[in-house]
Amino acid sequence: MFNKINAFFNALVAQENDQDNQQLPIEIACAVLLCEVMRADSIFTEKEQNALEIILTKHFNLTVPEVTSVLEQAFELSENASDFYQFTSTLNQHYSLDQRIKIVTLLWQVAYADGELASIEEHIIRKIADLLHLRHGEYIATKIAAEQLAKRM
Repeated sequence: MFNKINAFFNALVAQENDQDNQQLPIEIACAVLLCEVMRADSIFTEKEQNALEIILTKHFNLTVPEVTSVLEQAFELSENASDFYQFTSTLNQHYSLDQRIKIVTLLWQVAYADGELASIEEHIIRKIADLLHLRHGEYIATKIAAEQLAKRM
């Protein structure tokens, strides 16, 4: 009996370790966070969708079919996610502070893409910035930079 219980717990631990070793690709982790901002206000505009596709194409140097595939996976993960930690931890492991600041700037660009900033979008970006370990001044600087870029467009 003890051997069966021990085997059961060893199988659970092995399964958990396998899940931990399956690292989420950076492109998908970033795309999920971008999707979360886009989905925040429950209004999906074509401008936001276009901004999201352009960001993924430019930032990750992806082709159109690759962007489509990444977005399909990102939307599915976004709809089933209970928090942002699994996505931000991937970025924290692989990105420098400057790269994480750039990601937050991209989040703001999606939020401003439709011409207006919803308070829920701002709230989500704040939560993500905190999980990416940005200081308040860095967070504000990303917002200002994205806002100025949005005004020029």
